[in-house]
Amino acid sequence: MDSTDFGGDHDVQAAAREDFESVLALTRELVAIPSRGGIDPYEPALDRLRTWLRERGLPVSVLTDKTGAVVGLVCEIAGVHPGPRWVLDACLDTAGFGDEDAWTHPPTSAVVQDGWLHGRGSADSKSGAAIFSHITARVAAVAERLHGTLVLLIDVDEHTGGFGGAKRYFEGPGAPDDVAGVMIGYPGIDKLVVGGRGVHRARLHVHGLASHSGGSKSSPSAIEKAAHLVQRLSSAQLPEGAAEGFPLPGKLTVTAIEGGQGFSVTPDLCILNVDVRTTPRFTGDIADELLQRLVAQVDDEWPETRPTLIQVDTRWPAYSLGSHSRIRSAILNAAAAYGVEVTDKVAGPSNIGNYLAGLGIPATAGFGVGYVGLHGSNEKIRLDTIPTVQAIYHAAVLVLLDAEPPAPSAATKPSPSC
Repeated sequence: MDSTDFGGDHDVQAAAREDFESVLALTRELVAIPSRGGIDPYEPALDRLRTWLRERGLPVSVLTDKTGAVVGLVCEIAGVHPGPRWVLDACLDTAGFGDEDAWTHPPTSAVVQDGWLHGRGSADSKSGAAIFSHITARVAAVAERLHGTLVLLIDVDEHTGGFGGAKRYFEGPGAPDDVAGVMIGYPGIDKLVVGGRGVHRARLHVHGLASHSGGSKSSPSAIEKAAHLVQRLSSAQLPEGAAEGFPLPGKLTVTAIEGGQGFSVTPDLCILNVDVRTTPRFTGDIADELLQRLVAQVDDEWPETRPTLIQVDTRWPAYSLGSHSRIRSAILNAAAAYGVEVTDKVAGPSNIGNYLAGLGIPATAGFGVGYVGLHGSNEKIRLDTIPTVQAIYHAAVLVLLDAEPPAPSAATKPSPSC
């Protein structure tokens, strides 16, 4: 694709069809480069995408954290006219491979077969990175028509849960203060994620008294006390969390237990990981109060032990974009204009949109290619959904940057099955 040849009529469908082979080729190259979060080096995948962008004359900056480690890259296209900043965000790091013998094709094979592209990261979210890169190149060619700035943000610290690229861009040195919204390229062709439950995660340090397990006197075991606390947490009645516009309730889960060593010592410390999913009604403050109350009850029932320490690990708010949201409307309207049925959804799992909500930045977190096997064996994407996703995001971006494409004619609309 020649990034200088956009087409005077802003025909985003024609652009998506023209770009298809290039998007597919770039996605396959990225899938073939292993970039498992916390396992593989990220520079090879980032270097490939950075080279692709620079070959098209686009400005690229590498993002590093405080230690100098590479955590992402950013490409900013500033319009001639003033306006807000809109961000296309995708990650290049991936989940692990799991049992590689369970894969039909090796995780980095990038095999194309029967209309599918196979490989780890094909769905989450190397195809999103490739699509967004092509949109960025297209938009750069019409910068004189844009009101505002389009940012391509690529994170390579997403699957670790660190979100280092996003945090460096949105909160690091020189962070912009004019971000109007973020569109995250997670997969899923029929849903636009416009919200998600929040998280309130804590590590509970439960104390007992150490002693010889074979001694004549028994001492309070931290594991037994922790088991008591687990039972109390698991049976707790949570406050009502669902509400109009946010149909999901809150949830509390004990997800890890660490404690004890060997056979002959009664343990004096056991640590519980507690994951609480919050909502606009069941907030992080209410979740914190609930944990403190339940912990205090159990501590009172074990008077010979030290009080349990509650160490909050992560706290992100729940969020939901209303009908007033520009990015929500832009994507849904573009999908409807091109004959694709997409519904909005509030997701149960949290995502980077929750982190952004904590910064006051609205975000969509998931409209993308059709897929199977996300984070599991045989992850793959439907090739026929790539042009549809590109056209819809491209049209939405042009609307947000006040360079709106014309309404598609009935003859050029894709079928709803795309």
